[in-house]
Amino acid sequence: MQYRKGLSILGYGCMRFTMSGGKPDFEKAENEVLRALELGVNYFDTAYIYPGSEEVLGRIIEKNNIRDRITLTTKLPQYMVRNRAGLDKYLEEELKRLRTDHLDYYLMHHMTDYSQWERLVSIGILDWMKEKKEAGIVKHFGFSFHGNTEMFLKILNAHDWELCLVQYNYMDEHSQAGRRGVEAAAAKGIPVLIMEPLRGGKLVDLLPDKAKKEIAEDKNGWTPAAWAFRWLWNQEGVTCVLSGMNSIEMIEENCRTASDARADSFGEHELEMIDRIRSIINENTKVGCTGCRYCMPCPKGIDIPGIFSCYNHMYSENKGAGRKEYFQTIALRADSAAATQCIKCGKCEQHCPQSIPIREKLQEANKALLPLPYKIAGAVARKYMLKK
Repeated sequence: MQYRKGLSILGYGCMRFTMSGGKPDFEKAENEVLRALELGVNYFDTAYIYPGSEEVLGRIIEKNNIRDRITLTTKLPQYMVRNRAGLDKYLEEELKRLRTDHLDYYLMHHMTDYSQWERLVSIGILDWMKEKKEAGIVKHFGFSFHGNTEMFLKILNAHDWELCLVQYNYMDEHSQAGRRGVEAAAAKGIPVLIMEPLRGGKLVDLLPDKAKKEIAEDKNGWTPAAWAFRWLWNQEGVTCVLSGMNSIEMIEENCRTASDARADSFGEHELEMIDRIRSIINENTKVGCTGCRYCMPCPKGIDIPGIFSCYNHMYSENKGAGRKEYFQTIALRADSAAATQCIKCGKCEQHCPQSIPIREKLQEANKALLPLPYKIAGAVARKYMLKK
Protein backbone atom coordinates (compact mmCIF):
# COMPACT_ATOMS: atom_id res chain seq x y z
CA MET A 1 0.00 0.00 0.00
CA GLN A 2 1.10 3.54 -0.68
CA TYR A 3 0.23 6.61 1.38
CA ARG A 4 -0.27 10.29 0.69
CA LYS A 5 -0.60 12.79 3.54
CA GLY A 6 -0.61 9.83 5.93
CA LEU A 7 -3.67 8.22 4.30
CA SER A 8 -3.69 5.02 2.28
CA ILE A 9 -4.27 5.94 -1.37
CA LEU A 10 -7.08 3.37 -1.35
CA GLY A 11 -9.83 4.10 1.15
CA TYR A 12 -12.68 1.88 2.30
CA GLY A 13 -16.10 3.30 1.46
CA CYS A 14 -18.52 1.66 3.88
CA MET A 15 -21.74 2.53 2.05
CA ARG A 16 -21.88 -0.77 0.18
CA PHE A 17 -21.54 -3.42 2.87
CA THR A 18 -23.39 -6.54 1.71
CA MET A 19 -26.95 -6.45 3.05
CA SER A 20 -28.70 -9.43 4.64
CA GLY A 21 -32.21 -9.25 6.02
CA GLY A 22 -32.34 -5.49 5.51
CA LYS A 23 -29.09 -4.73 7.36
CA PRO A 24 -25.36 -5.18 6.71
CA ASP A 25 -24.02 -8.72 7.07
CA PHE A 26 -21.78 -8.24 10.11
CA GLU A 27 -19.55 -11.30 9.75
CA LYS A 28 -18.92 -10.70 6.06
CA ALA A 29 -18.25 -6.99 6.59
CA GLU A 30 -15.89 -7.79 9.48
CA ASN A 31 -13.83 -10.21 7.38
CA GLU A 32 -13.58 -7.67 4.57
CA VAL A 33 -12.66 -4.71 6.78
CA LEU A 34 -9.96 -6.72 8.57
CA ARG A 35 -8.53 -7.98 5.27
CA ALA A 36 -8.35 -4.44 3.93
CA LEU A 37 -6.65 -3.28 7.13
CA GLU A 38 -4.18 -6.18 6.87
CA LEU A 39 -3.31 -5.05 3.32
CA GLY A 40 -2.63 -1.49 4.45
CA VAL A 41 -5.91 0.36 4.05
CA ASN A 42 -6.16 2.84 6.92
CA TYR A 43 -8.96 5.21 5.84
CA PHE A 44 -12.57 4.19 6.52
CA ASP A 45 -15.50 6.36 5.45
CA THR A 46 -19.15 6.10 6.44
CA ALA A 47 -22.14 8.42 6.94
CA TYR A 48 -25.24 8.89 9.08
CA ILE A 49 -27.64 7.94 6.29
CA TYR A 50 -25.89 4.76 5.08
CA PRO A 51 -28.27 2.05 6.38
CA GLY A 52 -26.63 0.25 9.30
CA SER A 53 -23.13 1.22 8.20
CA GLU A 54 -22.01 3.25 11.23
CA GLU A 55 -23.35 0.67 13.67
CA VAL A 56 -21.66 -2.28 11.95
CA LEU A 57 -18.38 -0.44 11.49
CA GLY A 58 -18.47 0.56 15.17
CA ARG A 59 -19.00 -3.05 16.25
CA ILE A 60 -16.09 -4.18 14.07
CA ILE A 61 -13.82 -1.50 15.50
CA GLU A 62 -14.72 -2.29 19.11
CA LYS A 63 -14.62 -6.09 18.80
CA ASN A 64 -11.20 -6.09 17.12
CA ASN A 65 -9.73 -3.14 19.06
CA ILE A 66 -8.59 -1.34 15.89
CA ARG A 67 -9.68 2.26 16.60
CA ASP A 68 -6.10 3.49 16.95
CA ARG A 69 -5.06 1.79 13.70
CA ILE A 70 -7.51 3.55 11.41
CA THR A 71 -8.51 7.02 10.26
CA LEU A 72 -12.26 7.17 10.88
CA THR A 73 -14.55 9.52 9.00
CA THR A 74 -18.29 10.02 9.08
CA LYS A 75 -20.58 12.80 7.96
CA LEU A 76 -23.00 15.29 9.46
CA PRO A 77 -26.37 15.14 7.66
CA GLN A 78 -26.33 18.92 7.32
CA TYR A 79 -29.56 18.92 5.31
CA MET A 80 -31.35 17.55 8.41
CA VAL A 81 -29.92 20.10 10.87
CA ARG A 82 -32.09 23.11 11.72
CA ASN A 83 -30.37 24.55 14.81
CA ARG A 84 -27.28 24.23 16.96
CA ALA A 85 -28.90 21.57 19.13
CA GLY A 86 -29.21 19.47 15.99
CA LEU A 87 -25.44 19.59 15.49
CA ASP A 88 -24.91 17.98 18.89
CA LYS A 89 -27.75 15.51 18.41
CA TYR A 90 -26.36 13.96 15.24
CA LEU A 91 -22.71 13.97 16.34
CA GLU A 92 -23.54 12.28 19.64
CA GLU A 93 -25.66 9.67 17.91
CA GLU A 94 -22.91 8.92 15.41
CA LEU A 95 -20.24 8.61 18.09
CA LYS A 96 -22.50 6.15 19.90
CA ARG A 97 -23.06 4.11 16.76
CA LEU A 98 -19.35 4.05 15.99
CA ARG A 99 -18.47 3.20 19.61
CA THR A 100 -15.79 5.84 19.83
CA ASP A 101 -15.21 9.09 21.67
CA HIS A 102 -13.63 10.93 18.75
CA LEU A 103 -13.58 11.23 14.97
CA ASP A 104 -10.56 11.87 12.81
CA TYR A 105 -12.63 13.67 10.18
CA TYR A 106 -16.22 14.91 10.27
CA LEU A 107 -17.64 16.04 6.93
CA MET A 108 -20.56 18.27 6.04
CA HIS A 109 -22.44 15.72 3.94
CA HIS A 110 -23.70 16.25 0.40
CA MET A 111 -23.06 19.96 -0.06
CA THR A 112 -24.52 21.18 -3.35
CA ASP A 113 -25.00 24.90 -2.88
CA TYR A 114 -23.22 27.69 -1.01
CA SER A 115 -26.50 28.60 0.69
CA GLN A 116 -26.22 25.38 2.72
CA TRP A 117 -22.95 26.60 4.23
CA GLU A 118 -24.45 30.04 4.89
CA ARG A 119 -27.31 28.38 6.79
CA LEU A 120 -24.89 26.32 8.90
CA VAL A 121 -22.91 29.46 9.72
CA SER A 122 -26.11 31.23 10.73
CA ILE A 123 -26.87 28.57 13.36
CA GLY A 124 -23.39 28.80 14.86
CA ILE A 125 -21.41 26.01 13.28
CA LEU A 126 -18.11 27.91 13.32
CA ASP A 127 -18.07 28.19 17.12
CA TRP A 128 -19.39 24.63 17.36
CA MET A 129 -16.55 23.25 15.23
CA LYS A 130 -13.98 25.16 17.30
CA GLU A 131 -15.52 23.76 20.50
CA LYS A 132 -15.40 20.15 19.25
CA LYS A 133 -11.81 20.47 18.08
CA GLU A 134 -10.66 21.95 21.36
CA ALA A 135 -12.39 19.11 23.22
CA GLY A 136 -10.65 16.54 21.01
CA ILE A 137 -13.97 15.11 19.82
CA VAL A 138 -13.33 15.95 16.17
CA LYS A 139 -9.78 16.31 14.92
CA HIS A 140 -10.53 17.72 11.49
CA PHE A 141 -13.53 19.09 9.58
CA GLY A 142 -14.24 18.83 5.87
CA PHE A 143 -17.08 18.49 3.40
CA SER A 144 -18.36 16.12 0.74
CA PHE A 145 -19.67 17.66 -2.43
CA HIS A 146 -22.04 17.09 -5.34
CA GLY A 147 -22.53 20.09 -7.57
CA ASN A 148 -20.69 22.07 -10.23
CA THR A 149 -17.15 23.41 -10.23
CA GLU A 150 -18.03 27.03 -9.49
CA MET A 151 -20.12 26.12 -6.46
CA PHE A 152 -17.40 23.77 -5.22
CA LEU A 153 -14.80 26.52 -5.40
CA LYS A 154 -17.07 28.91 -3.53
CA ILE A 155 -17.56 26.46 -0.66
CA LEU A 156 -13.88 25.45 -0.71
CA ASN A 157 -12.79 29.06 -0.28
CA ALA A 158 -15.40 29.90 2.37
CA HIS A 159 -13.59 28.16 5.23
CA ASP A 160 -10.23 26.67 6.19
CA TRP A 161 -11.32 23.13 5.44
CA GLU A 162 -9.06 20.22 6.30
CA LEU A 163 -10.36 17.70 3.75
CA CYS A 164 -12.76 17.50 0.83
CA LEU A 165 -14.50 14.52 -0.76
CA VAL A 166 -15.66 14.82 -4.38
CA GLN A 167 -17.04 12.67 -7.17
CA TYR A 168 -14.31 12.39 -9.80
CA ASN A 169 -13.35 9.90 -12.50
CA TYR A 170 -12.27 9.98 -16.13
CA MET A 171 -15.87 10.56 -17.23
CA ASP A 172 -16.39 13.39 -14.72
CA GLU A 173 -13.15 15.20 -15.49
CA HIS A 174 -15.01 18.40 -16.33
CA SER A 175 -18.25 17.95 -14.36
CA GLN A 176 -19.00 17.93 -10.63
CA ALA A 177 -15.98 19.52 -8.87
CA GLY A 178 -13.92 18.44 -11.87
CA ARG A 179 -10.19 18.61 -12.44
CA ARG A 180 -10.23 22.35 -11.76
CA GLY A 181 -11.79 21.79 -8.34
CA VAL A 182 -9.48 18.90 -7.46
CA GLU A 183 -6.42 20.93 -8.35
CA ALA A 184 -7.66 23.99 -6.45
CA ALA A 185 -8.20 21.91 -3.31
CA ALA A 186 -4.82 20.21 -3.69
CA ALA A 187 -3.17 23.62 -4.02
CA LYS A 188 -4.46 24.44 -0.55
CA GLY A 189 -2.54 21.45 0.77
CA ILE A 190 -5.56 19.58 2.11
CA PRO A 191 -6.31 15.90 1.49
CA VAL A 192 -8.46 15.47 -1.62
CA LEU A 193 -10.56 12.31 -1.47
CA ILE A 194 -12.41 10.77 -4.37
CA MET A 195 -15.76 8.98 -4.40
CA GLU A 196 -17.41 7.22 -7.35
CA PRO A 197 -14.12 6.40 -9.08
CA LEU A 198 -15.99 3.81 -11.13
CA ARG A 199 -19.26 5.79 -11.37
CA GLY A 200 -21.00 3.20 -9.22
CA GLY A 201 -19.43 0.33 -11.17
CA LYS A 202 -20.46 1.68 -14.56
CA LEU A 203 -16.84 2.05 -15.69
CA VAL A 204 -16.51 -1.70 -15.16
CA ASP A 205 -19.78 -3.58 -15.55
CA LEU A 206 -21.54 -1.31 -18.04
CA LEU A 207 -18.65 -0.48 -20.34
CA PRO A 208 -19.53 -0.93 -24.02
CA ASP A 209 -18.19 -4.20 -25.46
CA LYS A 210 -15.95 -2.18 -27.77
CA ALA A 211 -14.28 -0.52 -24.78
CA LYS A 212 -13.92 -3.84 -22.95
CA LYS A 213 -12.19 -5.26 -26.04
CA GLU A 214 -9.75 -2.32 -26.18
CA ILE A 215 -8.86 -2.85 -22.53
CA ALA A 216 -8.53 -6.63 -22.84
CA GLU A 217 -6.12 -6.28 -25.77
CA ASP A 218 -3.98 -3.53 -24.25
CA LYS A 219 -0.36 -4.33 -23.50
CA ASN A 220 -0.60 -3.21 -19.85
CA GLY A 221 -2.98 -6.03 -18.96
CA TRP A 222 -4.96 -3.86 -16.55
CA THR A 223 -8.60 -4.46 -15.68
CA PRO A 224 -11.24 -1.77 -16.34
CA ALA A 225 -11.22 -0.94 -12.61
CA ALA A 226 -7.44 -0.65 -12.58
CA TRP A 227 -7.54 1.82 -15.49
CA ALA A 228 -10.01 4.01 -13.60
CA PHE A 229 -8.04 3.91 -10.34
CA ARG A 230 -4.70 4.46 -12.03
CA TRP A 231 -6.04 7.48 -13.93
CA LEU A 232 -6.87 9.04 -10.55
CA TRP A 233 -3.64 8.07 -8.79
CA ASN A 234 -1.68 9.41 -11.75
CA GLN A 235 -2.69 12.85 -10.42
CA GLU A 236 -0.50 13.88 -7.53
CA GLY A 237 -3.27 16.05 -6.07
CA VAL A 238 -5.48 13.01 -5.45
CA THR A 239 -4.83 11.82 -1.91
CA CYS A 240 -7.12 8.84 -1.46
CA VAL A 241 -9.68 7.05 -3.64
CA LEU A 242 -12.66 5.47 -1.90
CA SER A 243 -13.98 2.14 -3.08
CA GLY A 244 -17.17 0.49 -1.86
CA MET A 245 -15.50 -2.91 -1.59
CA ASN A 246 -17.77 -5.83 -0.67
CA SER A 247 -15.74 -8.92 -1.50
CA ILE A 248 -12.30 -10.19 -0.53
CA GLU A 249 -11.44 -10.55 -4.22
CA MET A 250 -12.27 -6.91 -4.91
CA ILE A 251 -10.25 -5.76 -1.90
CA GLU A 252 -7.21 -7.77 -2.93
CA GLU A 253 -7.37 -6.63 -6.56
CA ASN A 254 -7.71 -2.96 -5.60
CA CYS A 255 -4.88 -3.23 -3.07
CA ARG A 256 -2.63 -4.80 -5.70
CA THR A 257 -3.31 -1.86 -7.98
CA ALA A 258 -2.70 0.59 -5.13
CA SER A 259 0.65 -1.03 -4.38
CA ASP A 260 2.32 0.07 -7.62
CA ALA A 261 0.28 2.95 -9.12
CA ARG A 262 2.35 6.14 -9.19
CA ALA A 263 1.68 9.82 -9.78
CA ASP A 264 2.74 11.11 -13.20
CA SER A 265 3.31 7.56 -14.44
CA PHE A 266 0.95 7.74 -17.43
CA GLY A 267 2.71 8.11 -20.72
CA GLU A 268 1.26 9.04 -24.09
CA HIS A 269 -0.06 5.52 -24.61
CA GLU A 270 -2.05 5.46 -21.35
CA LEU A 271 -3.49 8.94 -21.85
CA GLU A 272 -4.55 8.06 -25.39
CA MET A 273 -6.12 4.85 -24.12
CA ILE A 274 -8.28 6.77 -21.64
CA ASP A 275 -9.30 9.12 -24.44
CA ARG A 276 -10.32 6.15 -26.61
CA ILE A 277 -12.36 4.57 -23.80
CA ARG A 278 -14.04 7.88 -23.11
CA SER A 279 -14.82 8.38 -26.79
CA ILE A 280 -16.35 4.92 -27.07
CA ILE A 281 -18.56 5.56 -24.05
CA ASN A 282 -19.60 8.89 -25.57
CA GLU A 283 -20.58 7.41 -28.94
CA ASN A 284 -24.20 7.25 -27.82
CA THR A 285 -24.33 10.77 -26.41
CA LYS A 286 -26.87 13.31 -27.60
CA VAL A 287 -24.83 16.52 -27.58
CA GLY A 288 -21.21 16.92 -28.69
CA CYS A 289 -20.35 19.15 -25.74
CA THR A 290 -16.72 18.91 -24.60
CA GLY A 291 -17.23 20.89 -21.39
CA CYS A 292 -14.92 23.68 -22.55
CA ARG A 293 -17.32 26.27 -21.02
CA TYR A 294 -16.74 28.85 -23.77
CA CYS A 295 -20.53 29.30 -23.73
CA MET A 296 -20.40 30.50 -20.14
CA PRO A 297 -21.40 32.52 -18.24
CA CYS A 298 -25.01 32.44 -19.28
CA PRO A 299 -26.73 35.78 -18.50
CA LYS A 300 -29.58 33.84 -16.85
CA GLY A 301 -27.33 31.55 -14.82
CA ILE A 302 -28.04 28.35 -16.78
CA ASP A 303 -25.34 25.71 -16.33
CA ILE A 304 -25.19 24.76 -20.01
CA PRO A 305 -22.27 22.26 -19.91
CA GLY A 306 -23.64 20.73 -16.70
CA ILE A 307 -27.06 20.11 -18.22
CA PHE A 308 -25.55 18.60 -21.37
CA SER A 309 -23.33 16.33 -19.26
CA CYS A 310 -26.39 14.97 -17.45
CA TYR A 311 -28.31 14.60 -20.72
CA ASN A 312 -25.43 12.68 -22.29
CA HIS A 313 -25.12 10.37 -19.29
CA MET A 314 -28.73 9.33 -19.84
CA TYR A 315 -27.58 7.67 -23.05
CA SER A 316 -23.97 6.73 -22.38
CA GLU A 317 -25.07 4.98 -19.14
CA ASN A 318 -28.80 4.96 -18.43
CA LYS A 319 -31.63 7.41 -17.88
CA GLY A 320 -31.59 7.03 -14.13
CA ALA A 321 -27.88 7.89 -13.92
CA GLY A 322 -28.33 11.07 -15.93
CA ARG A 323 -31.33 12.20 -13.94
CA LYS A 324 -29.58 11.47 -10.64
CA GLU A 325 -26.63 13.59 -11.74
CA TYR A 326 -29.02 16.36 -12.75
CA PHE A 327 -30.55 16.37 -9.26
CA GLN A 328 -27.14 16.57 -7.61
CA THR A 329 -25.50 19.15 -9.84
CA ILE A 330 -28.33 21.30 -11.23
CA ALA A 331 -31.63 20.88 -9.40
CA LEU A 332 -30.36 21.29 -5.84
CA ARG A 333 -29.15 24.86 -6.14
CA ALA A 334 -30.63 27.87 -4.43
CA ASP A 335 -30.49 29.91 -7.65
CA SER A 336 -31.96 28.06 -10.60
CA ALA A 337 -29.49 26.87 -13.22
CA ALA A 338 -32.17 25.01 -15.19
CA ALA A 339 -32.88 25.26 -18.90
CA THR A 340 -36.29 26.78 -18.15
CA GLN A 341 -34.45 30.06 -17.46
CA CYS A 342 -33.39 30.33 -21.13
CA ILE A 343 -34.49 33.53 -22.90
CA LYS A 344 -33.04 32.33 -26.23
CA CYS A 345 -30.65 35.28 -26.52
CA GLY A 346 -28.14 33.12 -28.41
CA LYS A 347 -24.99 34.51 -26.78
CA CYS A 348 -23.87 30.97 -25.90
CA GLU A 349 -24.03 29.81 -29.51
CA GLN A 350 -21.80 32.67 -30.66
CA HIS A 351 -18.93 31.26 -28.59
CA CYS A 352 -19.40 27.49 -28.99
CA PRO A 353 -16.40 25.92 -30.82
CA GLN A 354 -18.53 22.87 -31.64
CA SER A 355 -21.28 24.98 -33.27
CA ILE A 356 -23.90 23.24 -31.11
CA PRO A 357 -27.46 24.60 -31.48
CA ILE A 358 -27.46 25.18 -27.74
CA ARG A 359 -30.91 26.75 -27.41
CA GLU A 360 -32.55 23.84 -29.19
CA LYS A 361 -30.55 21.19 -27.32
CA LEU A 362 -31.27 22.77 -23.93
CA GLN A 363 -35.00 22.31 -24.51
CA GLU A 364 -34.46 18.69 -25.57
CA ALA A 365 -32.36 18.04 -22.50
CA ASN A 366 -34.85 19.65 -20.15
CA LYS A 367 -37.70 17.52 -21.53
CA ALA A 368 -35.67 14.31 -21.23
CA LEU A 369 -34.22 15.00 -17.80
CA LEU A 370 -37.43 16.21 -16.16
CA PRO A 371 -40.53 14.16 -16.89
CA LEU A 372 -43.42 15.07 -14.59
CA PRO A 373 -42.57 12.69 -11.68
CA TYR A 374 -39.03 14.09 -11.56
CA LYS A 375 -40.30 17.67 -11.61
CA ILE A 376 -42.44 16.92 -8.57
CA ALA A 377 -39.63 15.07 -6.79
CA GLY A 378 -37.23 17.90 -7.56
CA ALA A 379 -39.54 20.51 -6.07
CA VAL A 380 -39.90 18.47 -2.88
CA ALA A 381 -36.15 17.84 -2.66
CA ARG A 382 -35.34 21.54 -3.07
CA LYS A 383 -37.64 22.48 -0.21
CA TYR A 384 -36.05 19.86 2.02
CA MET A 385 -32.36 20.17 1.11
CA LEU A 386 -32.28 23.96 0.77
CA LYS A 387 -34.64 24.81 3.63
CA LYS A 388 -33.45 27.82 5.59
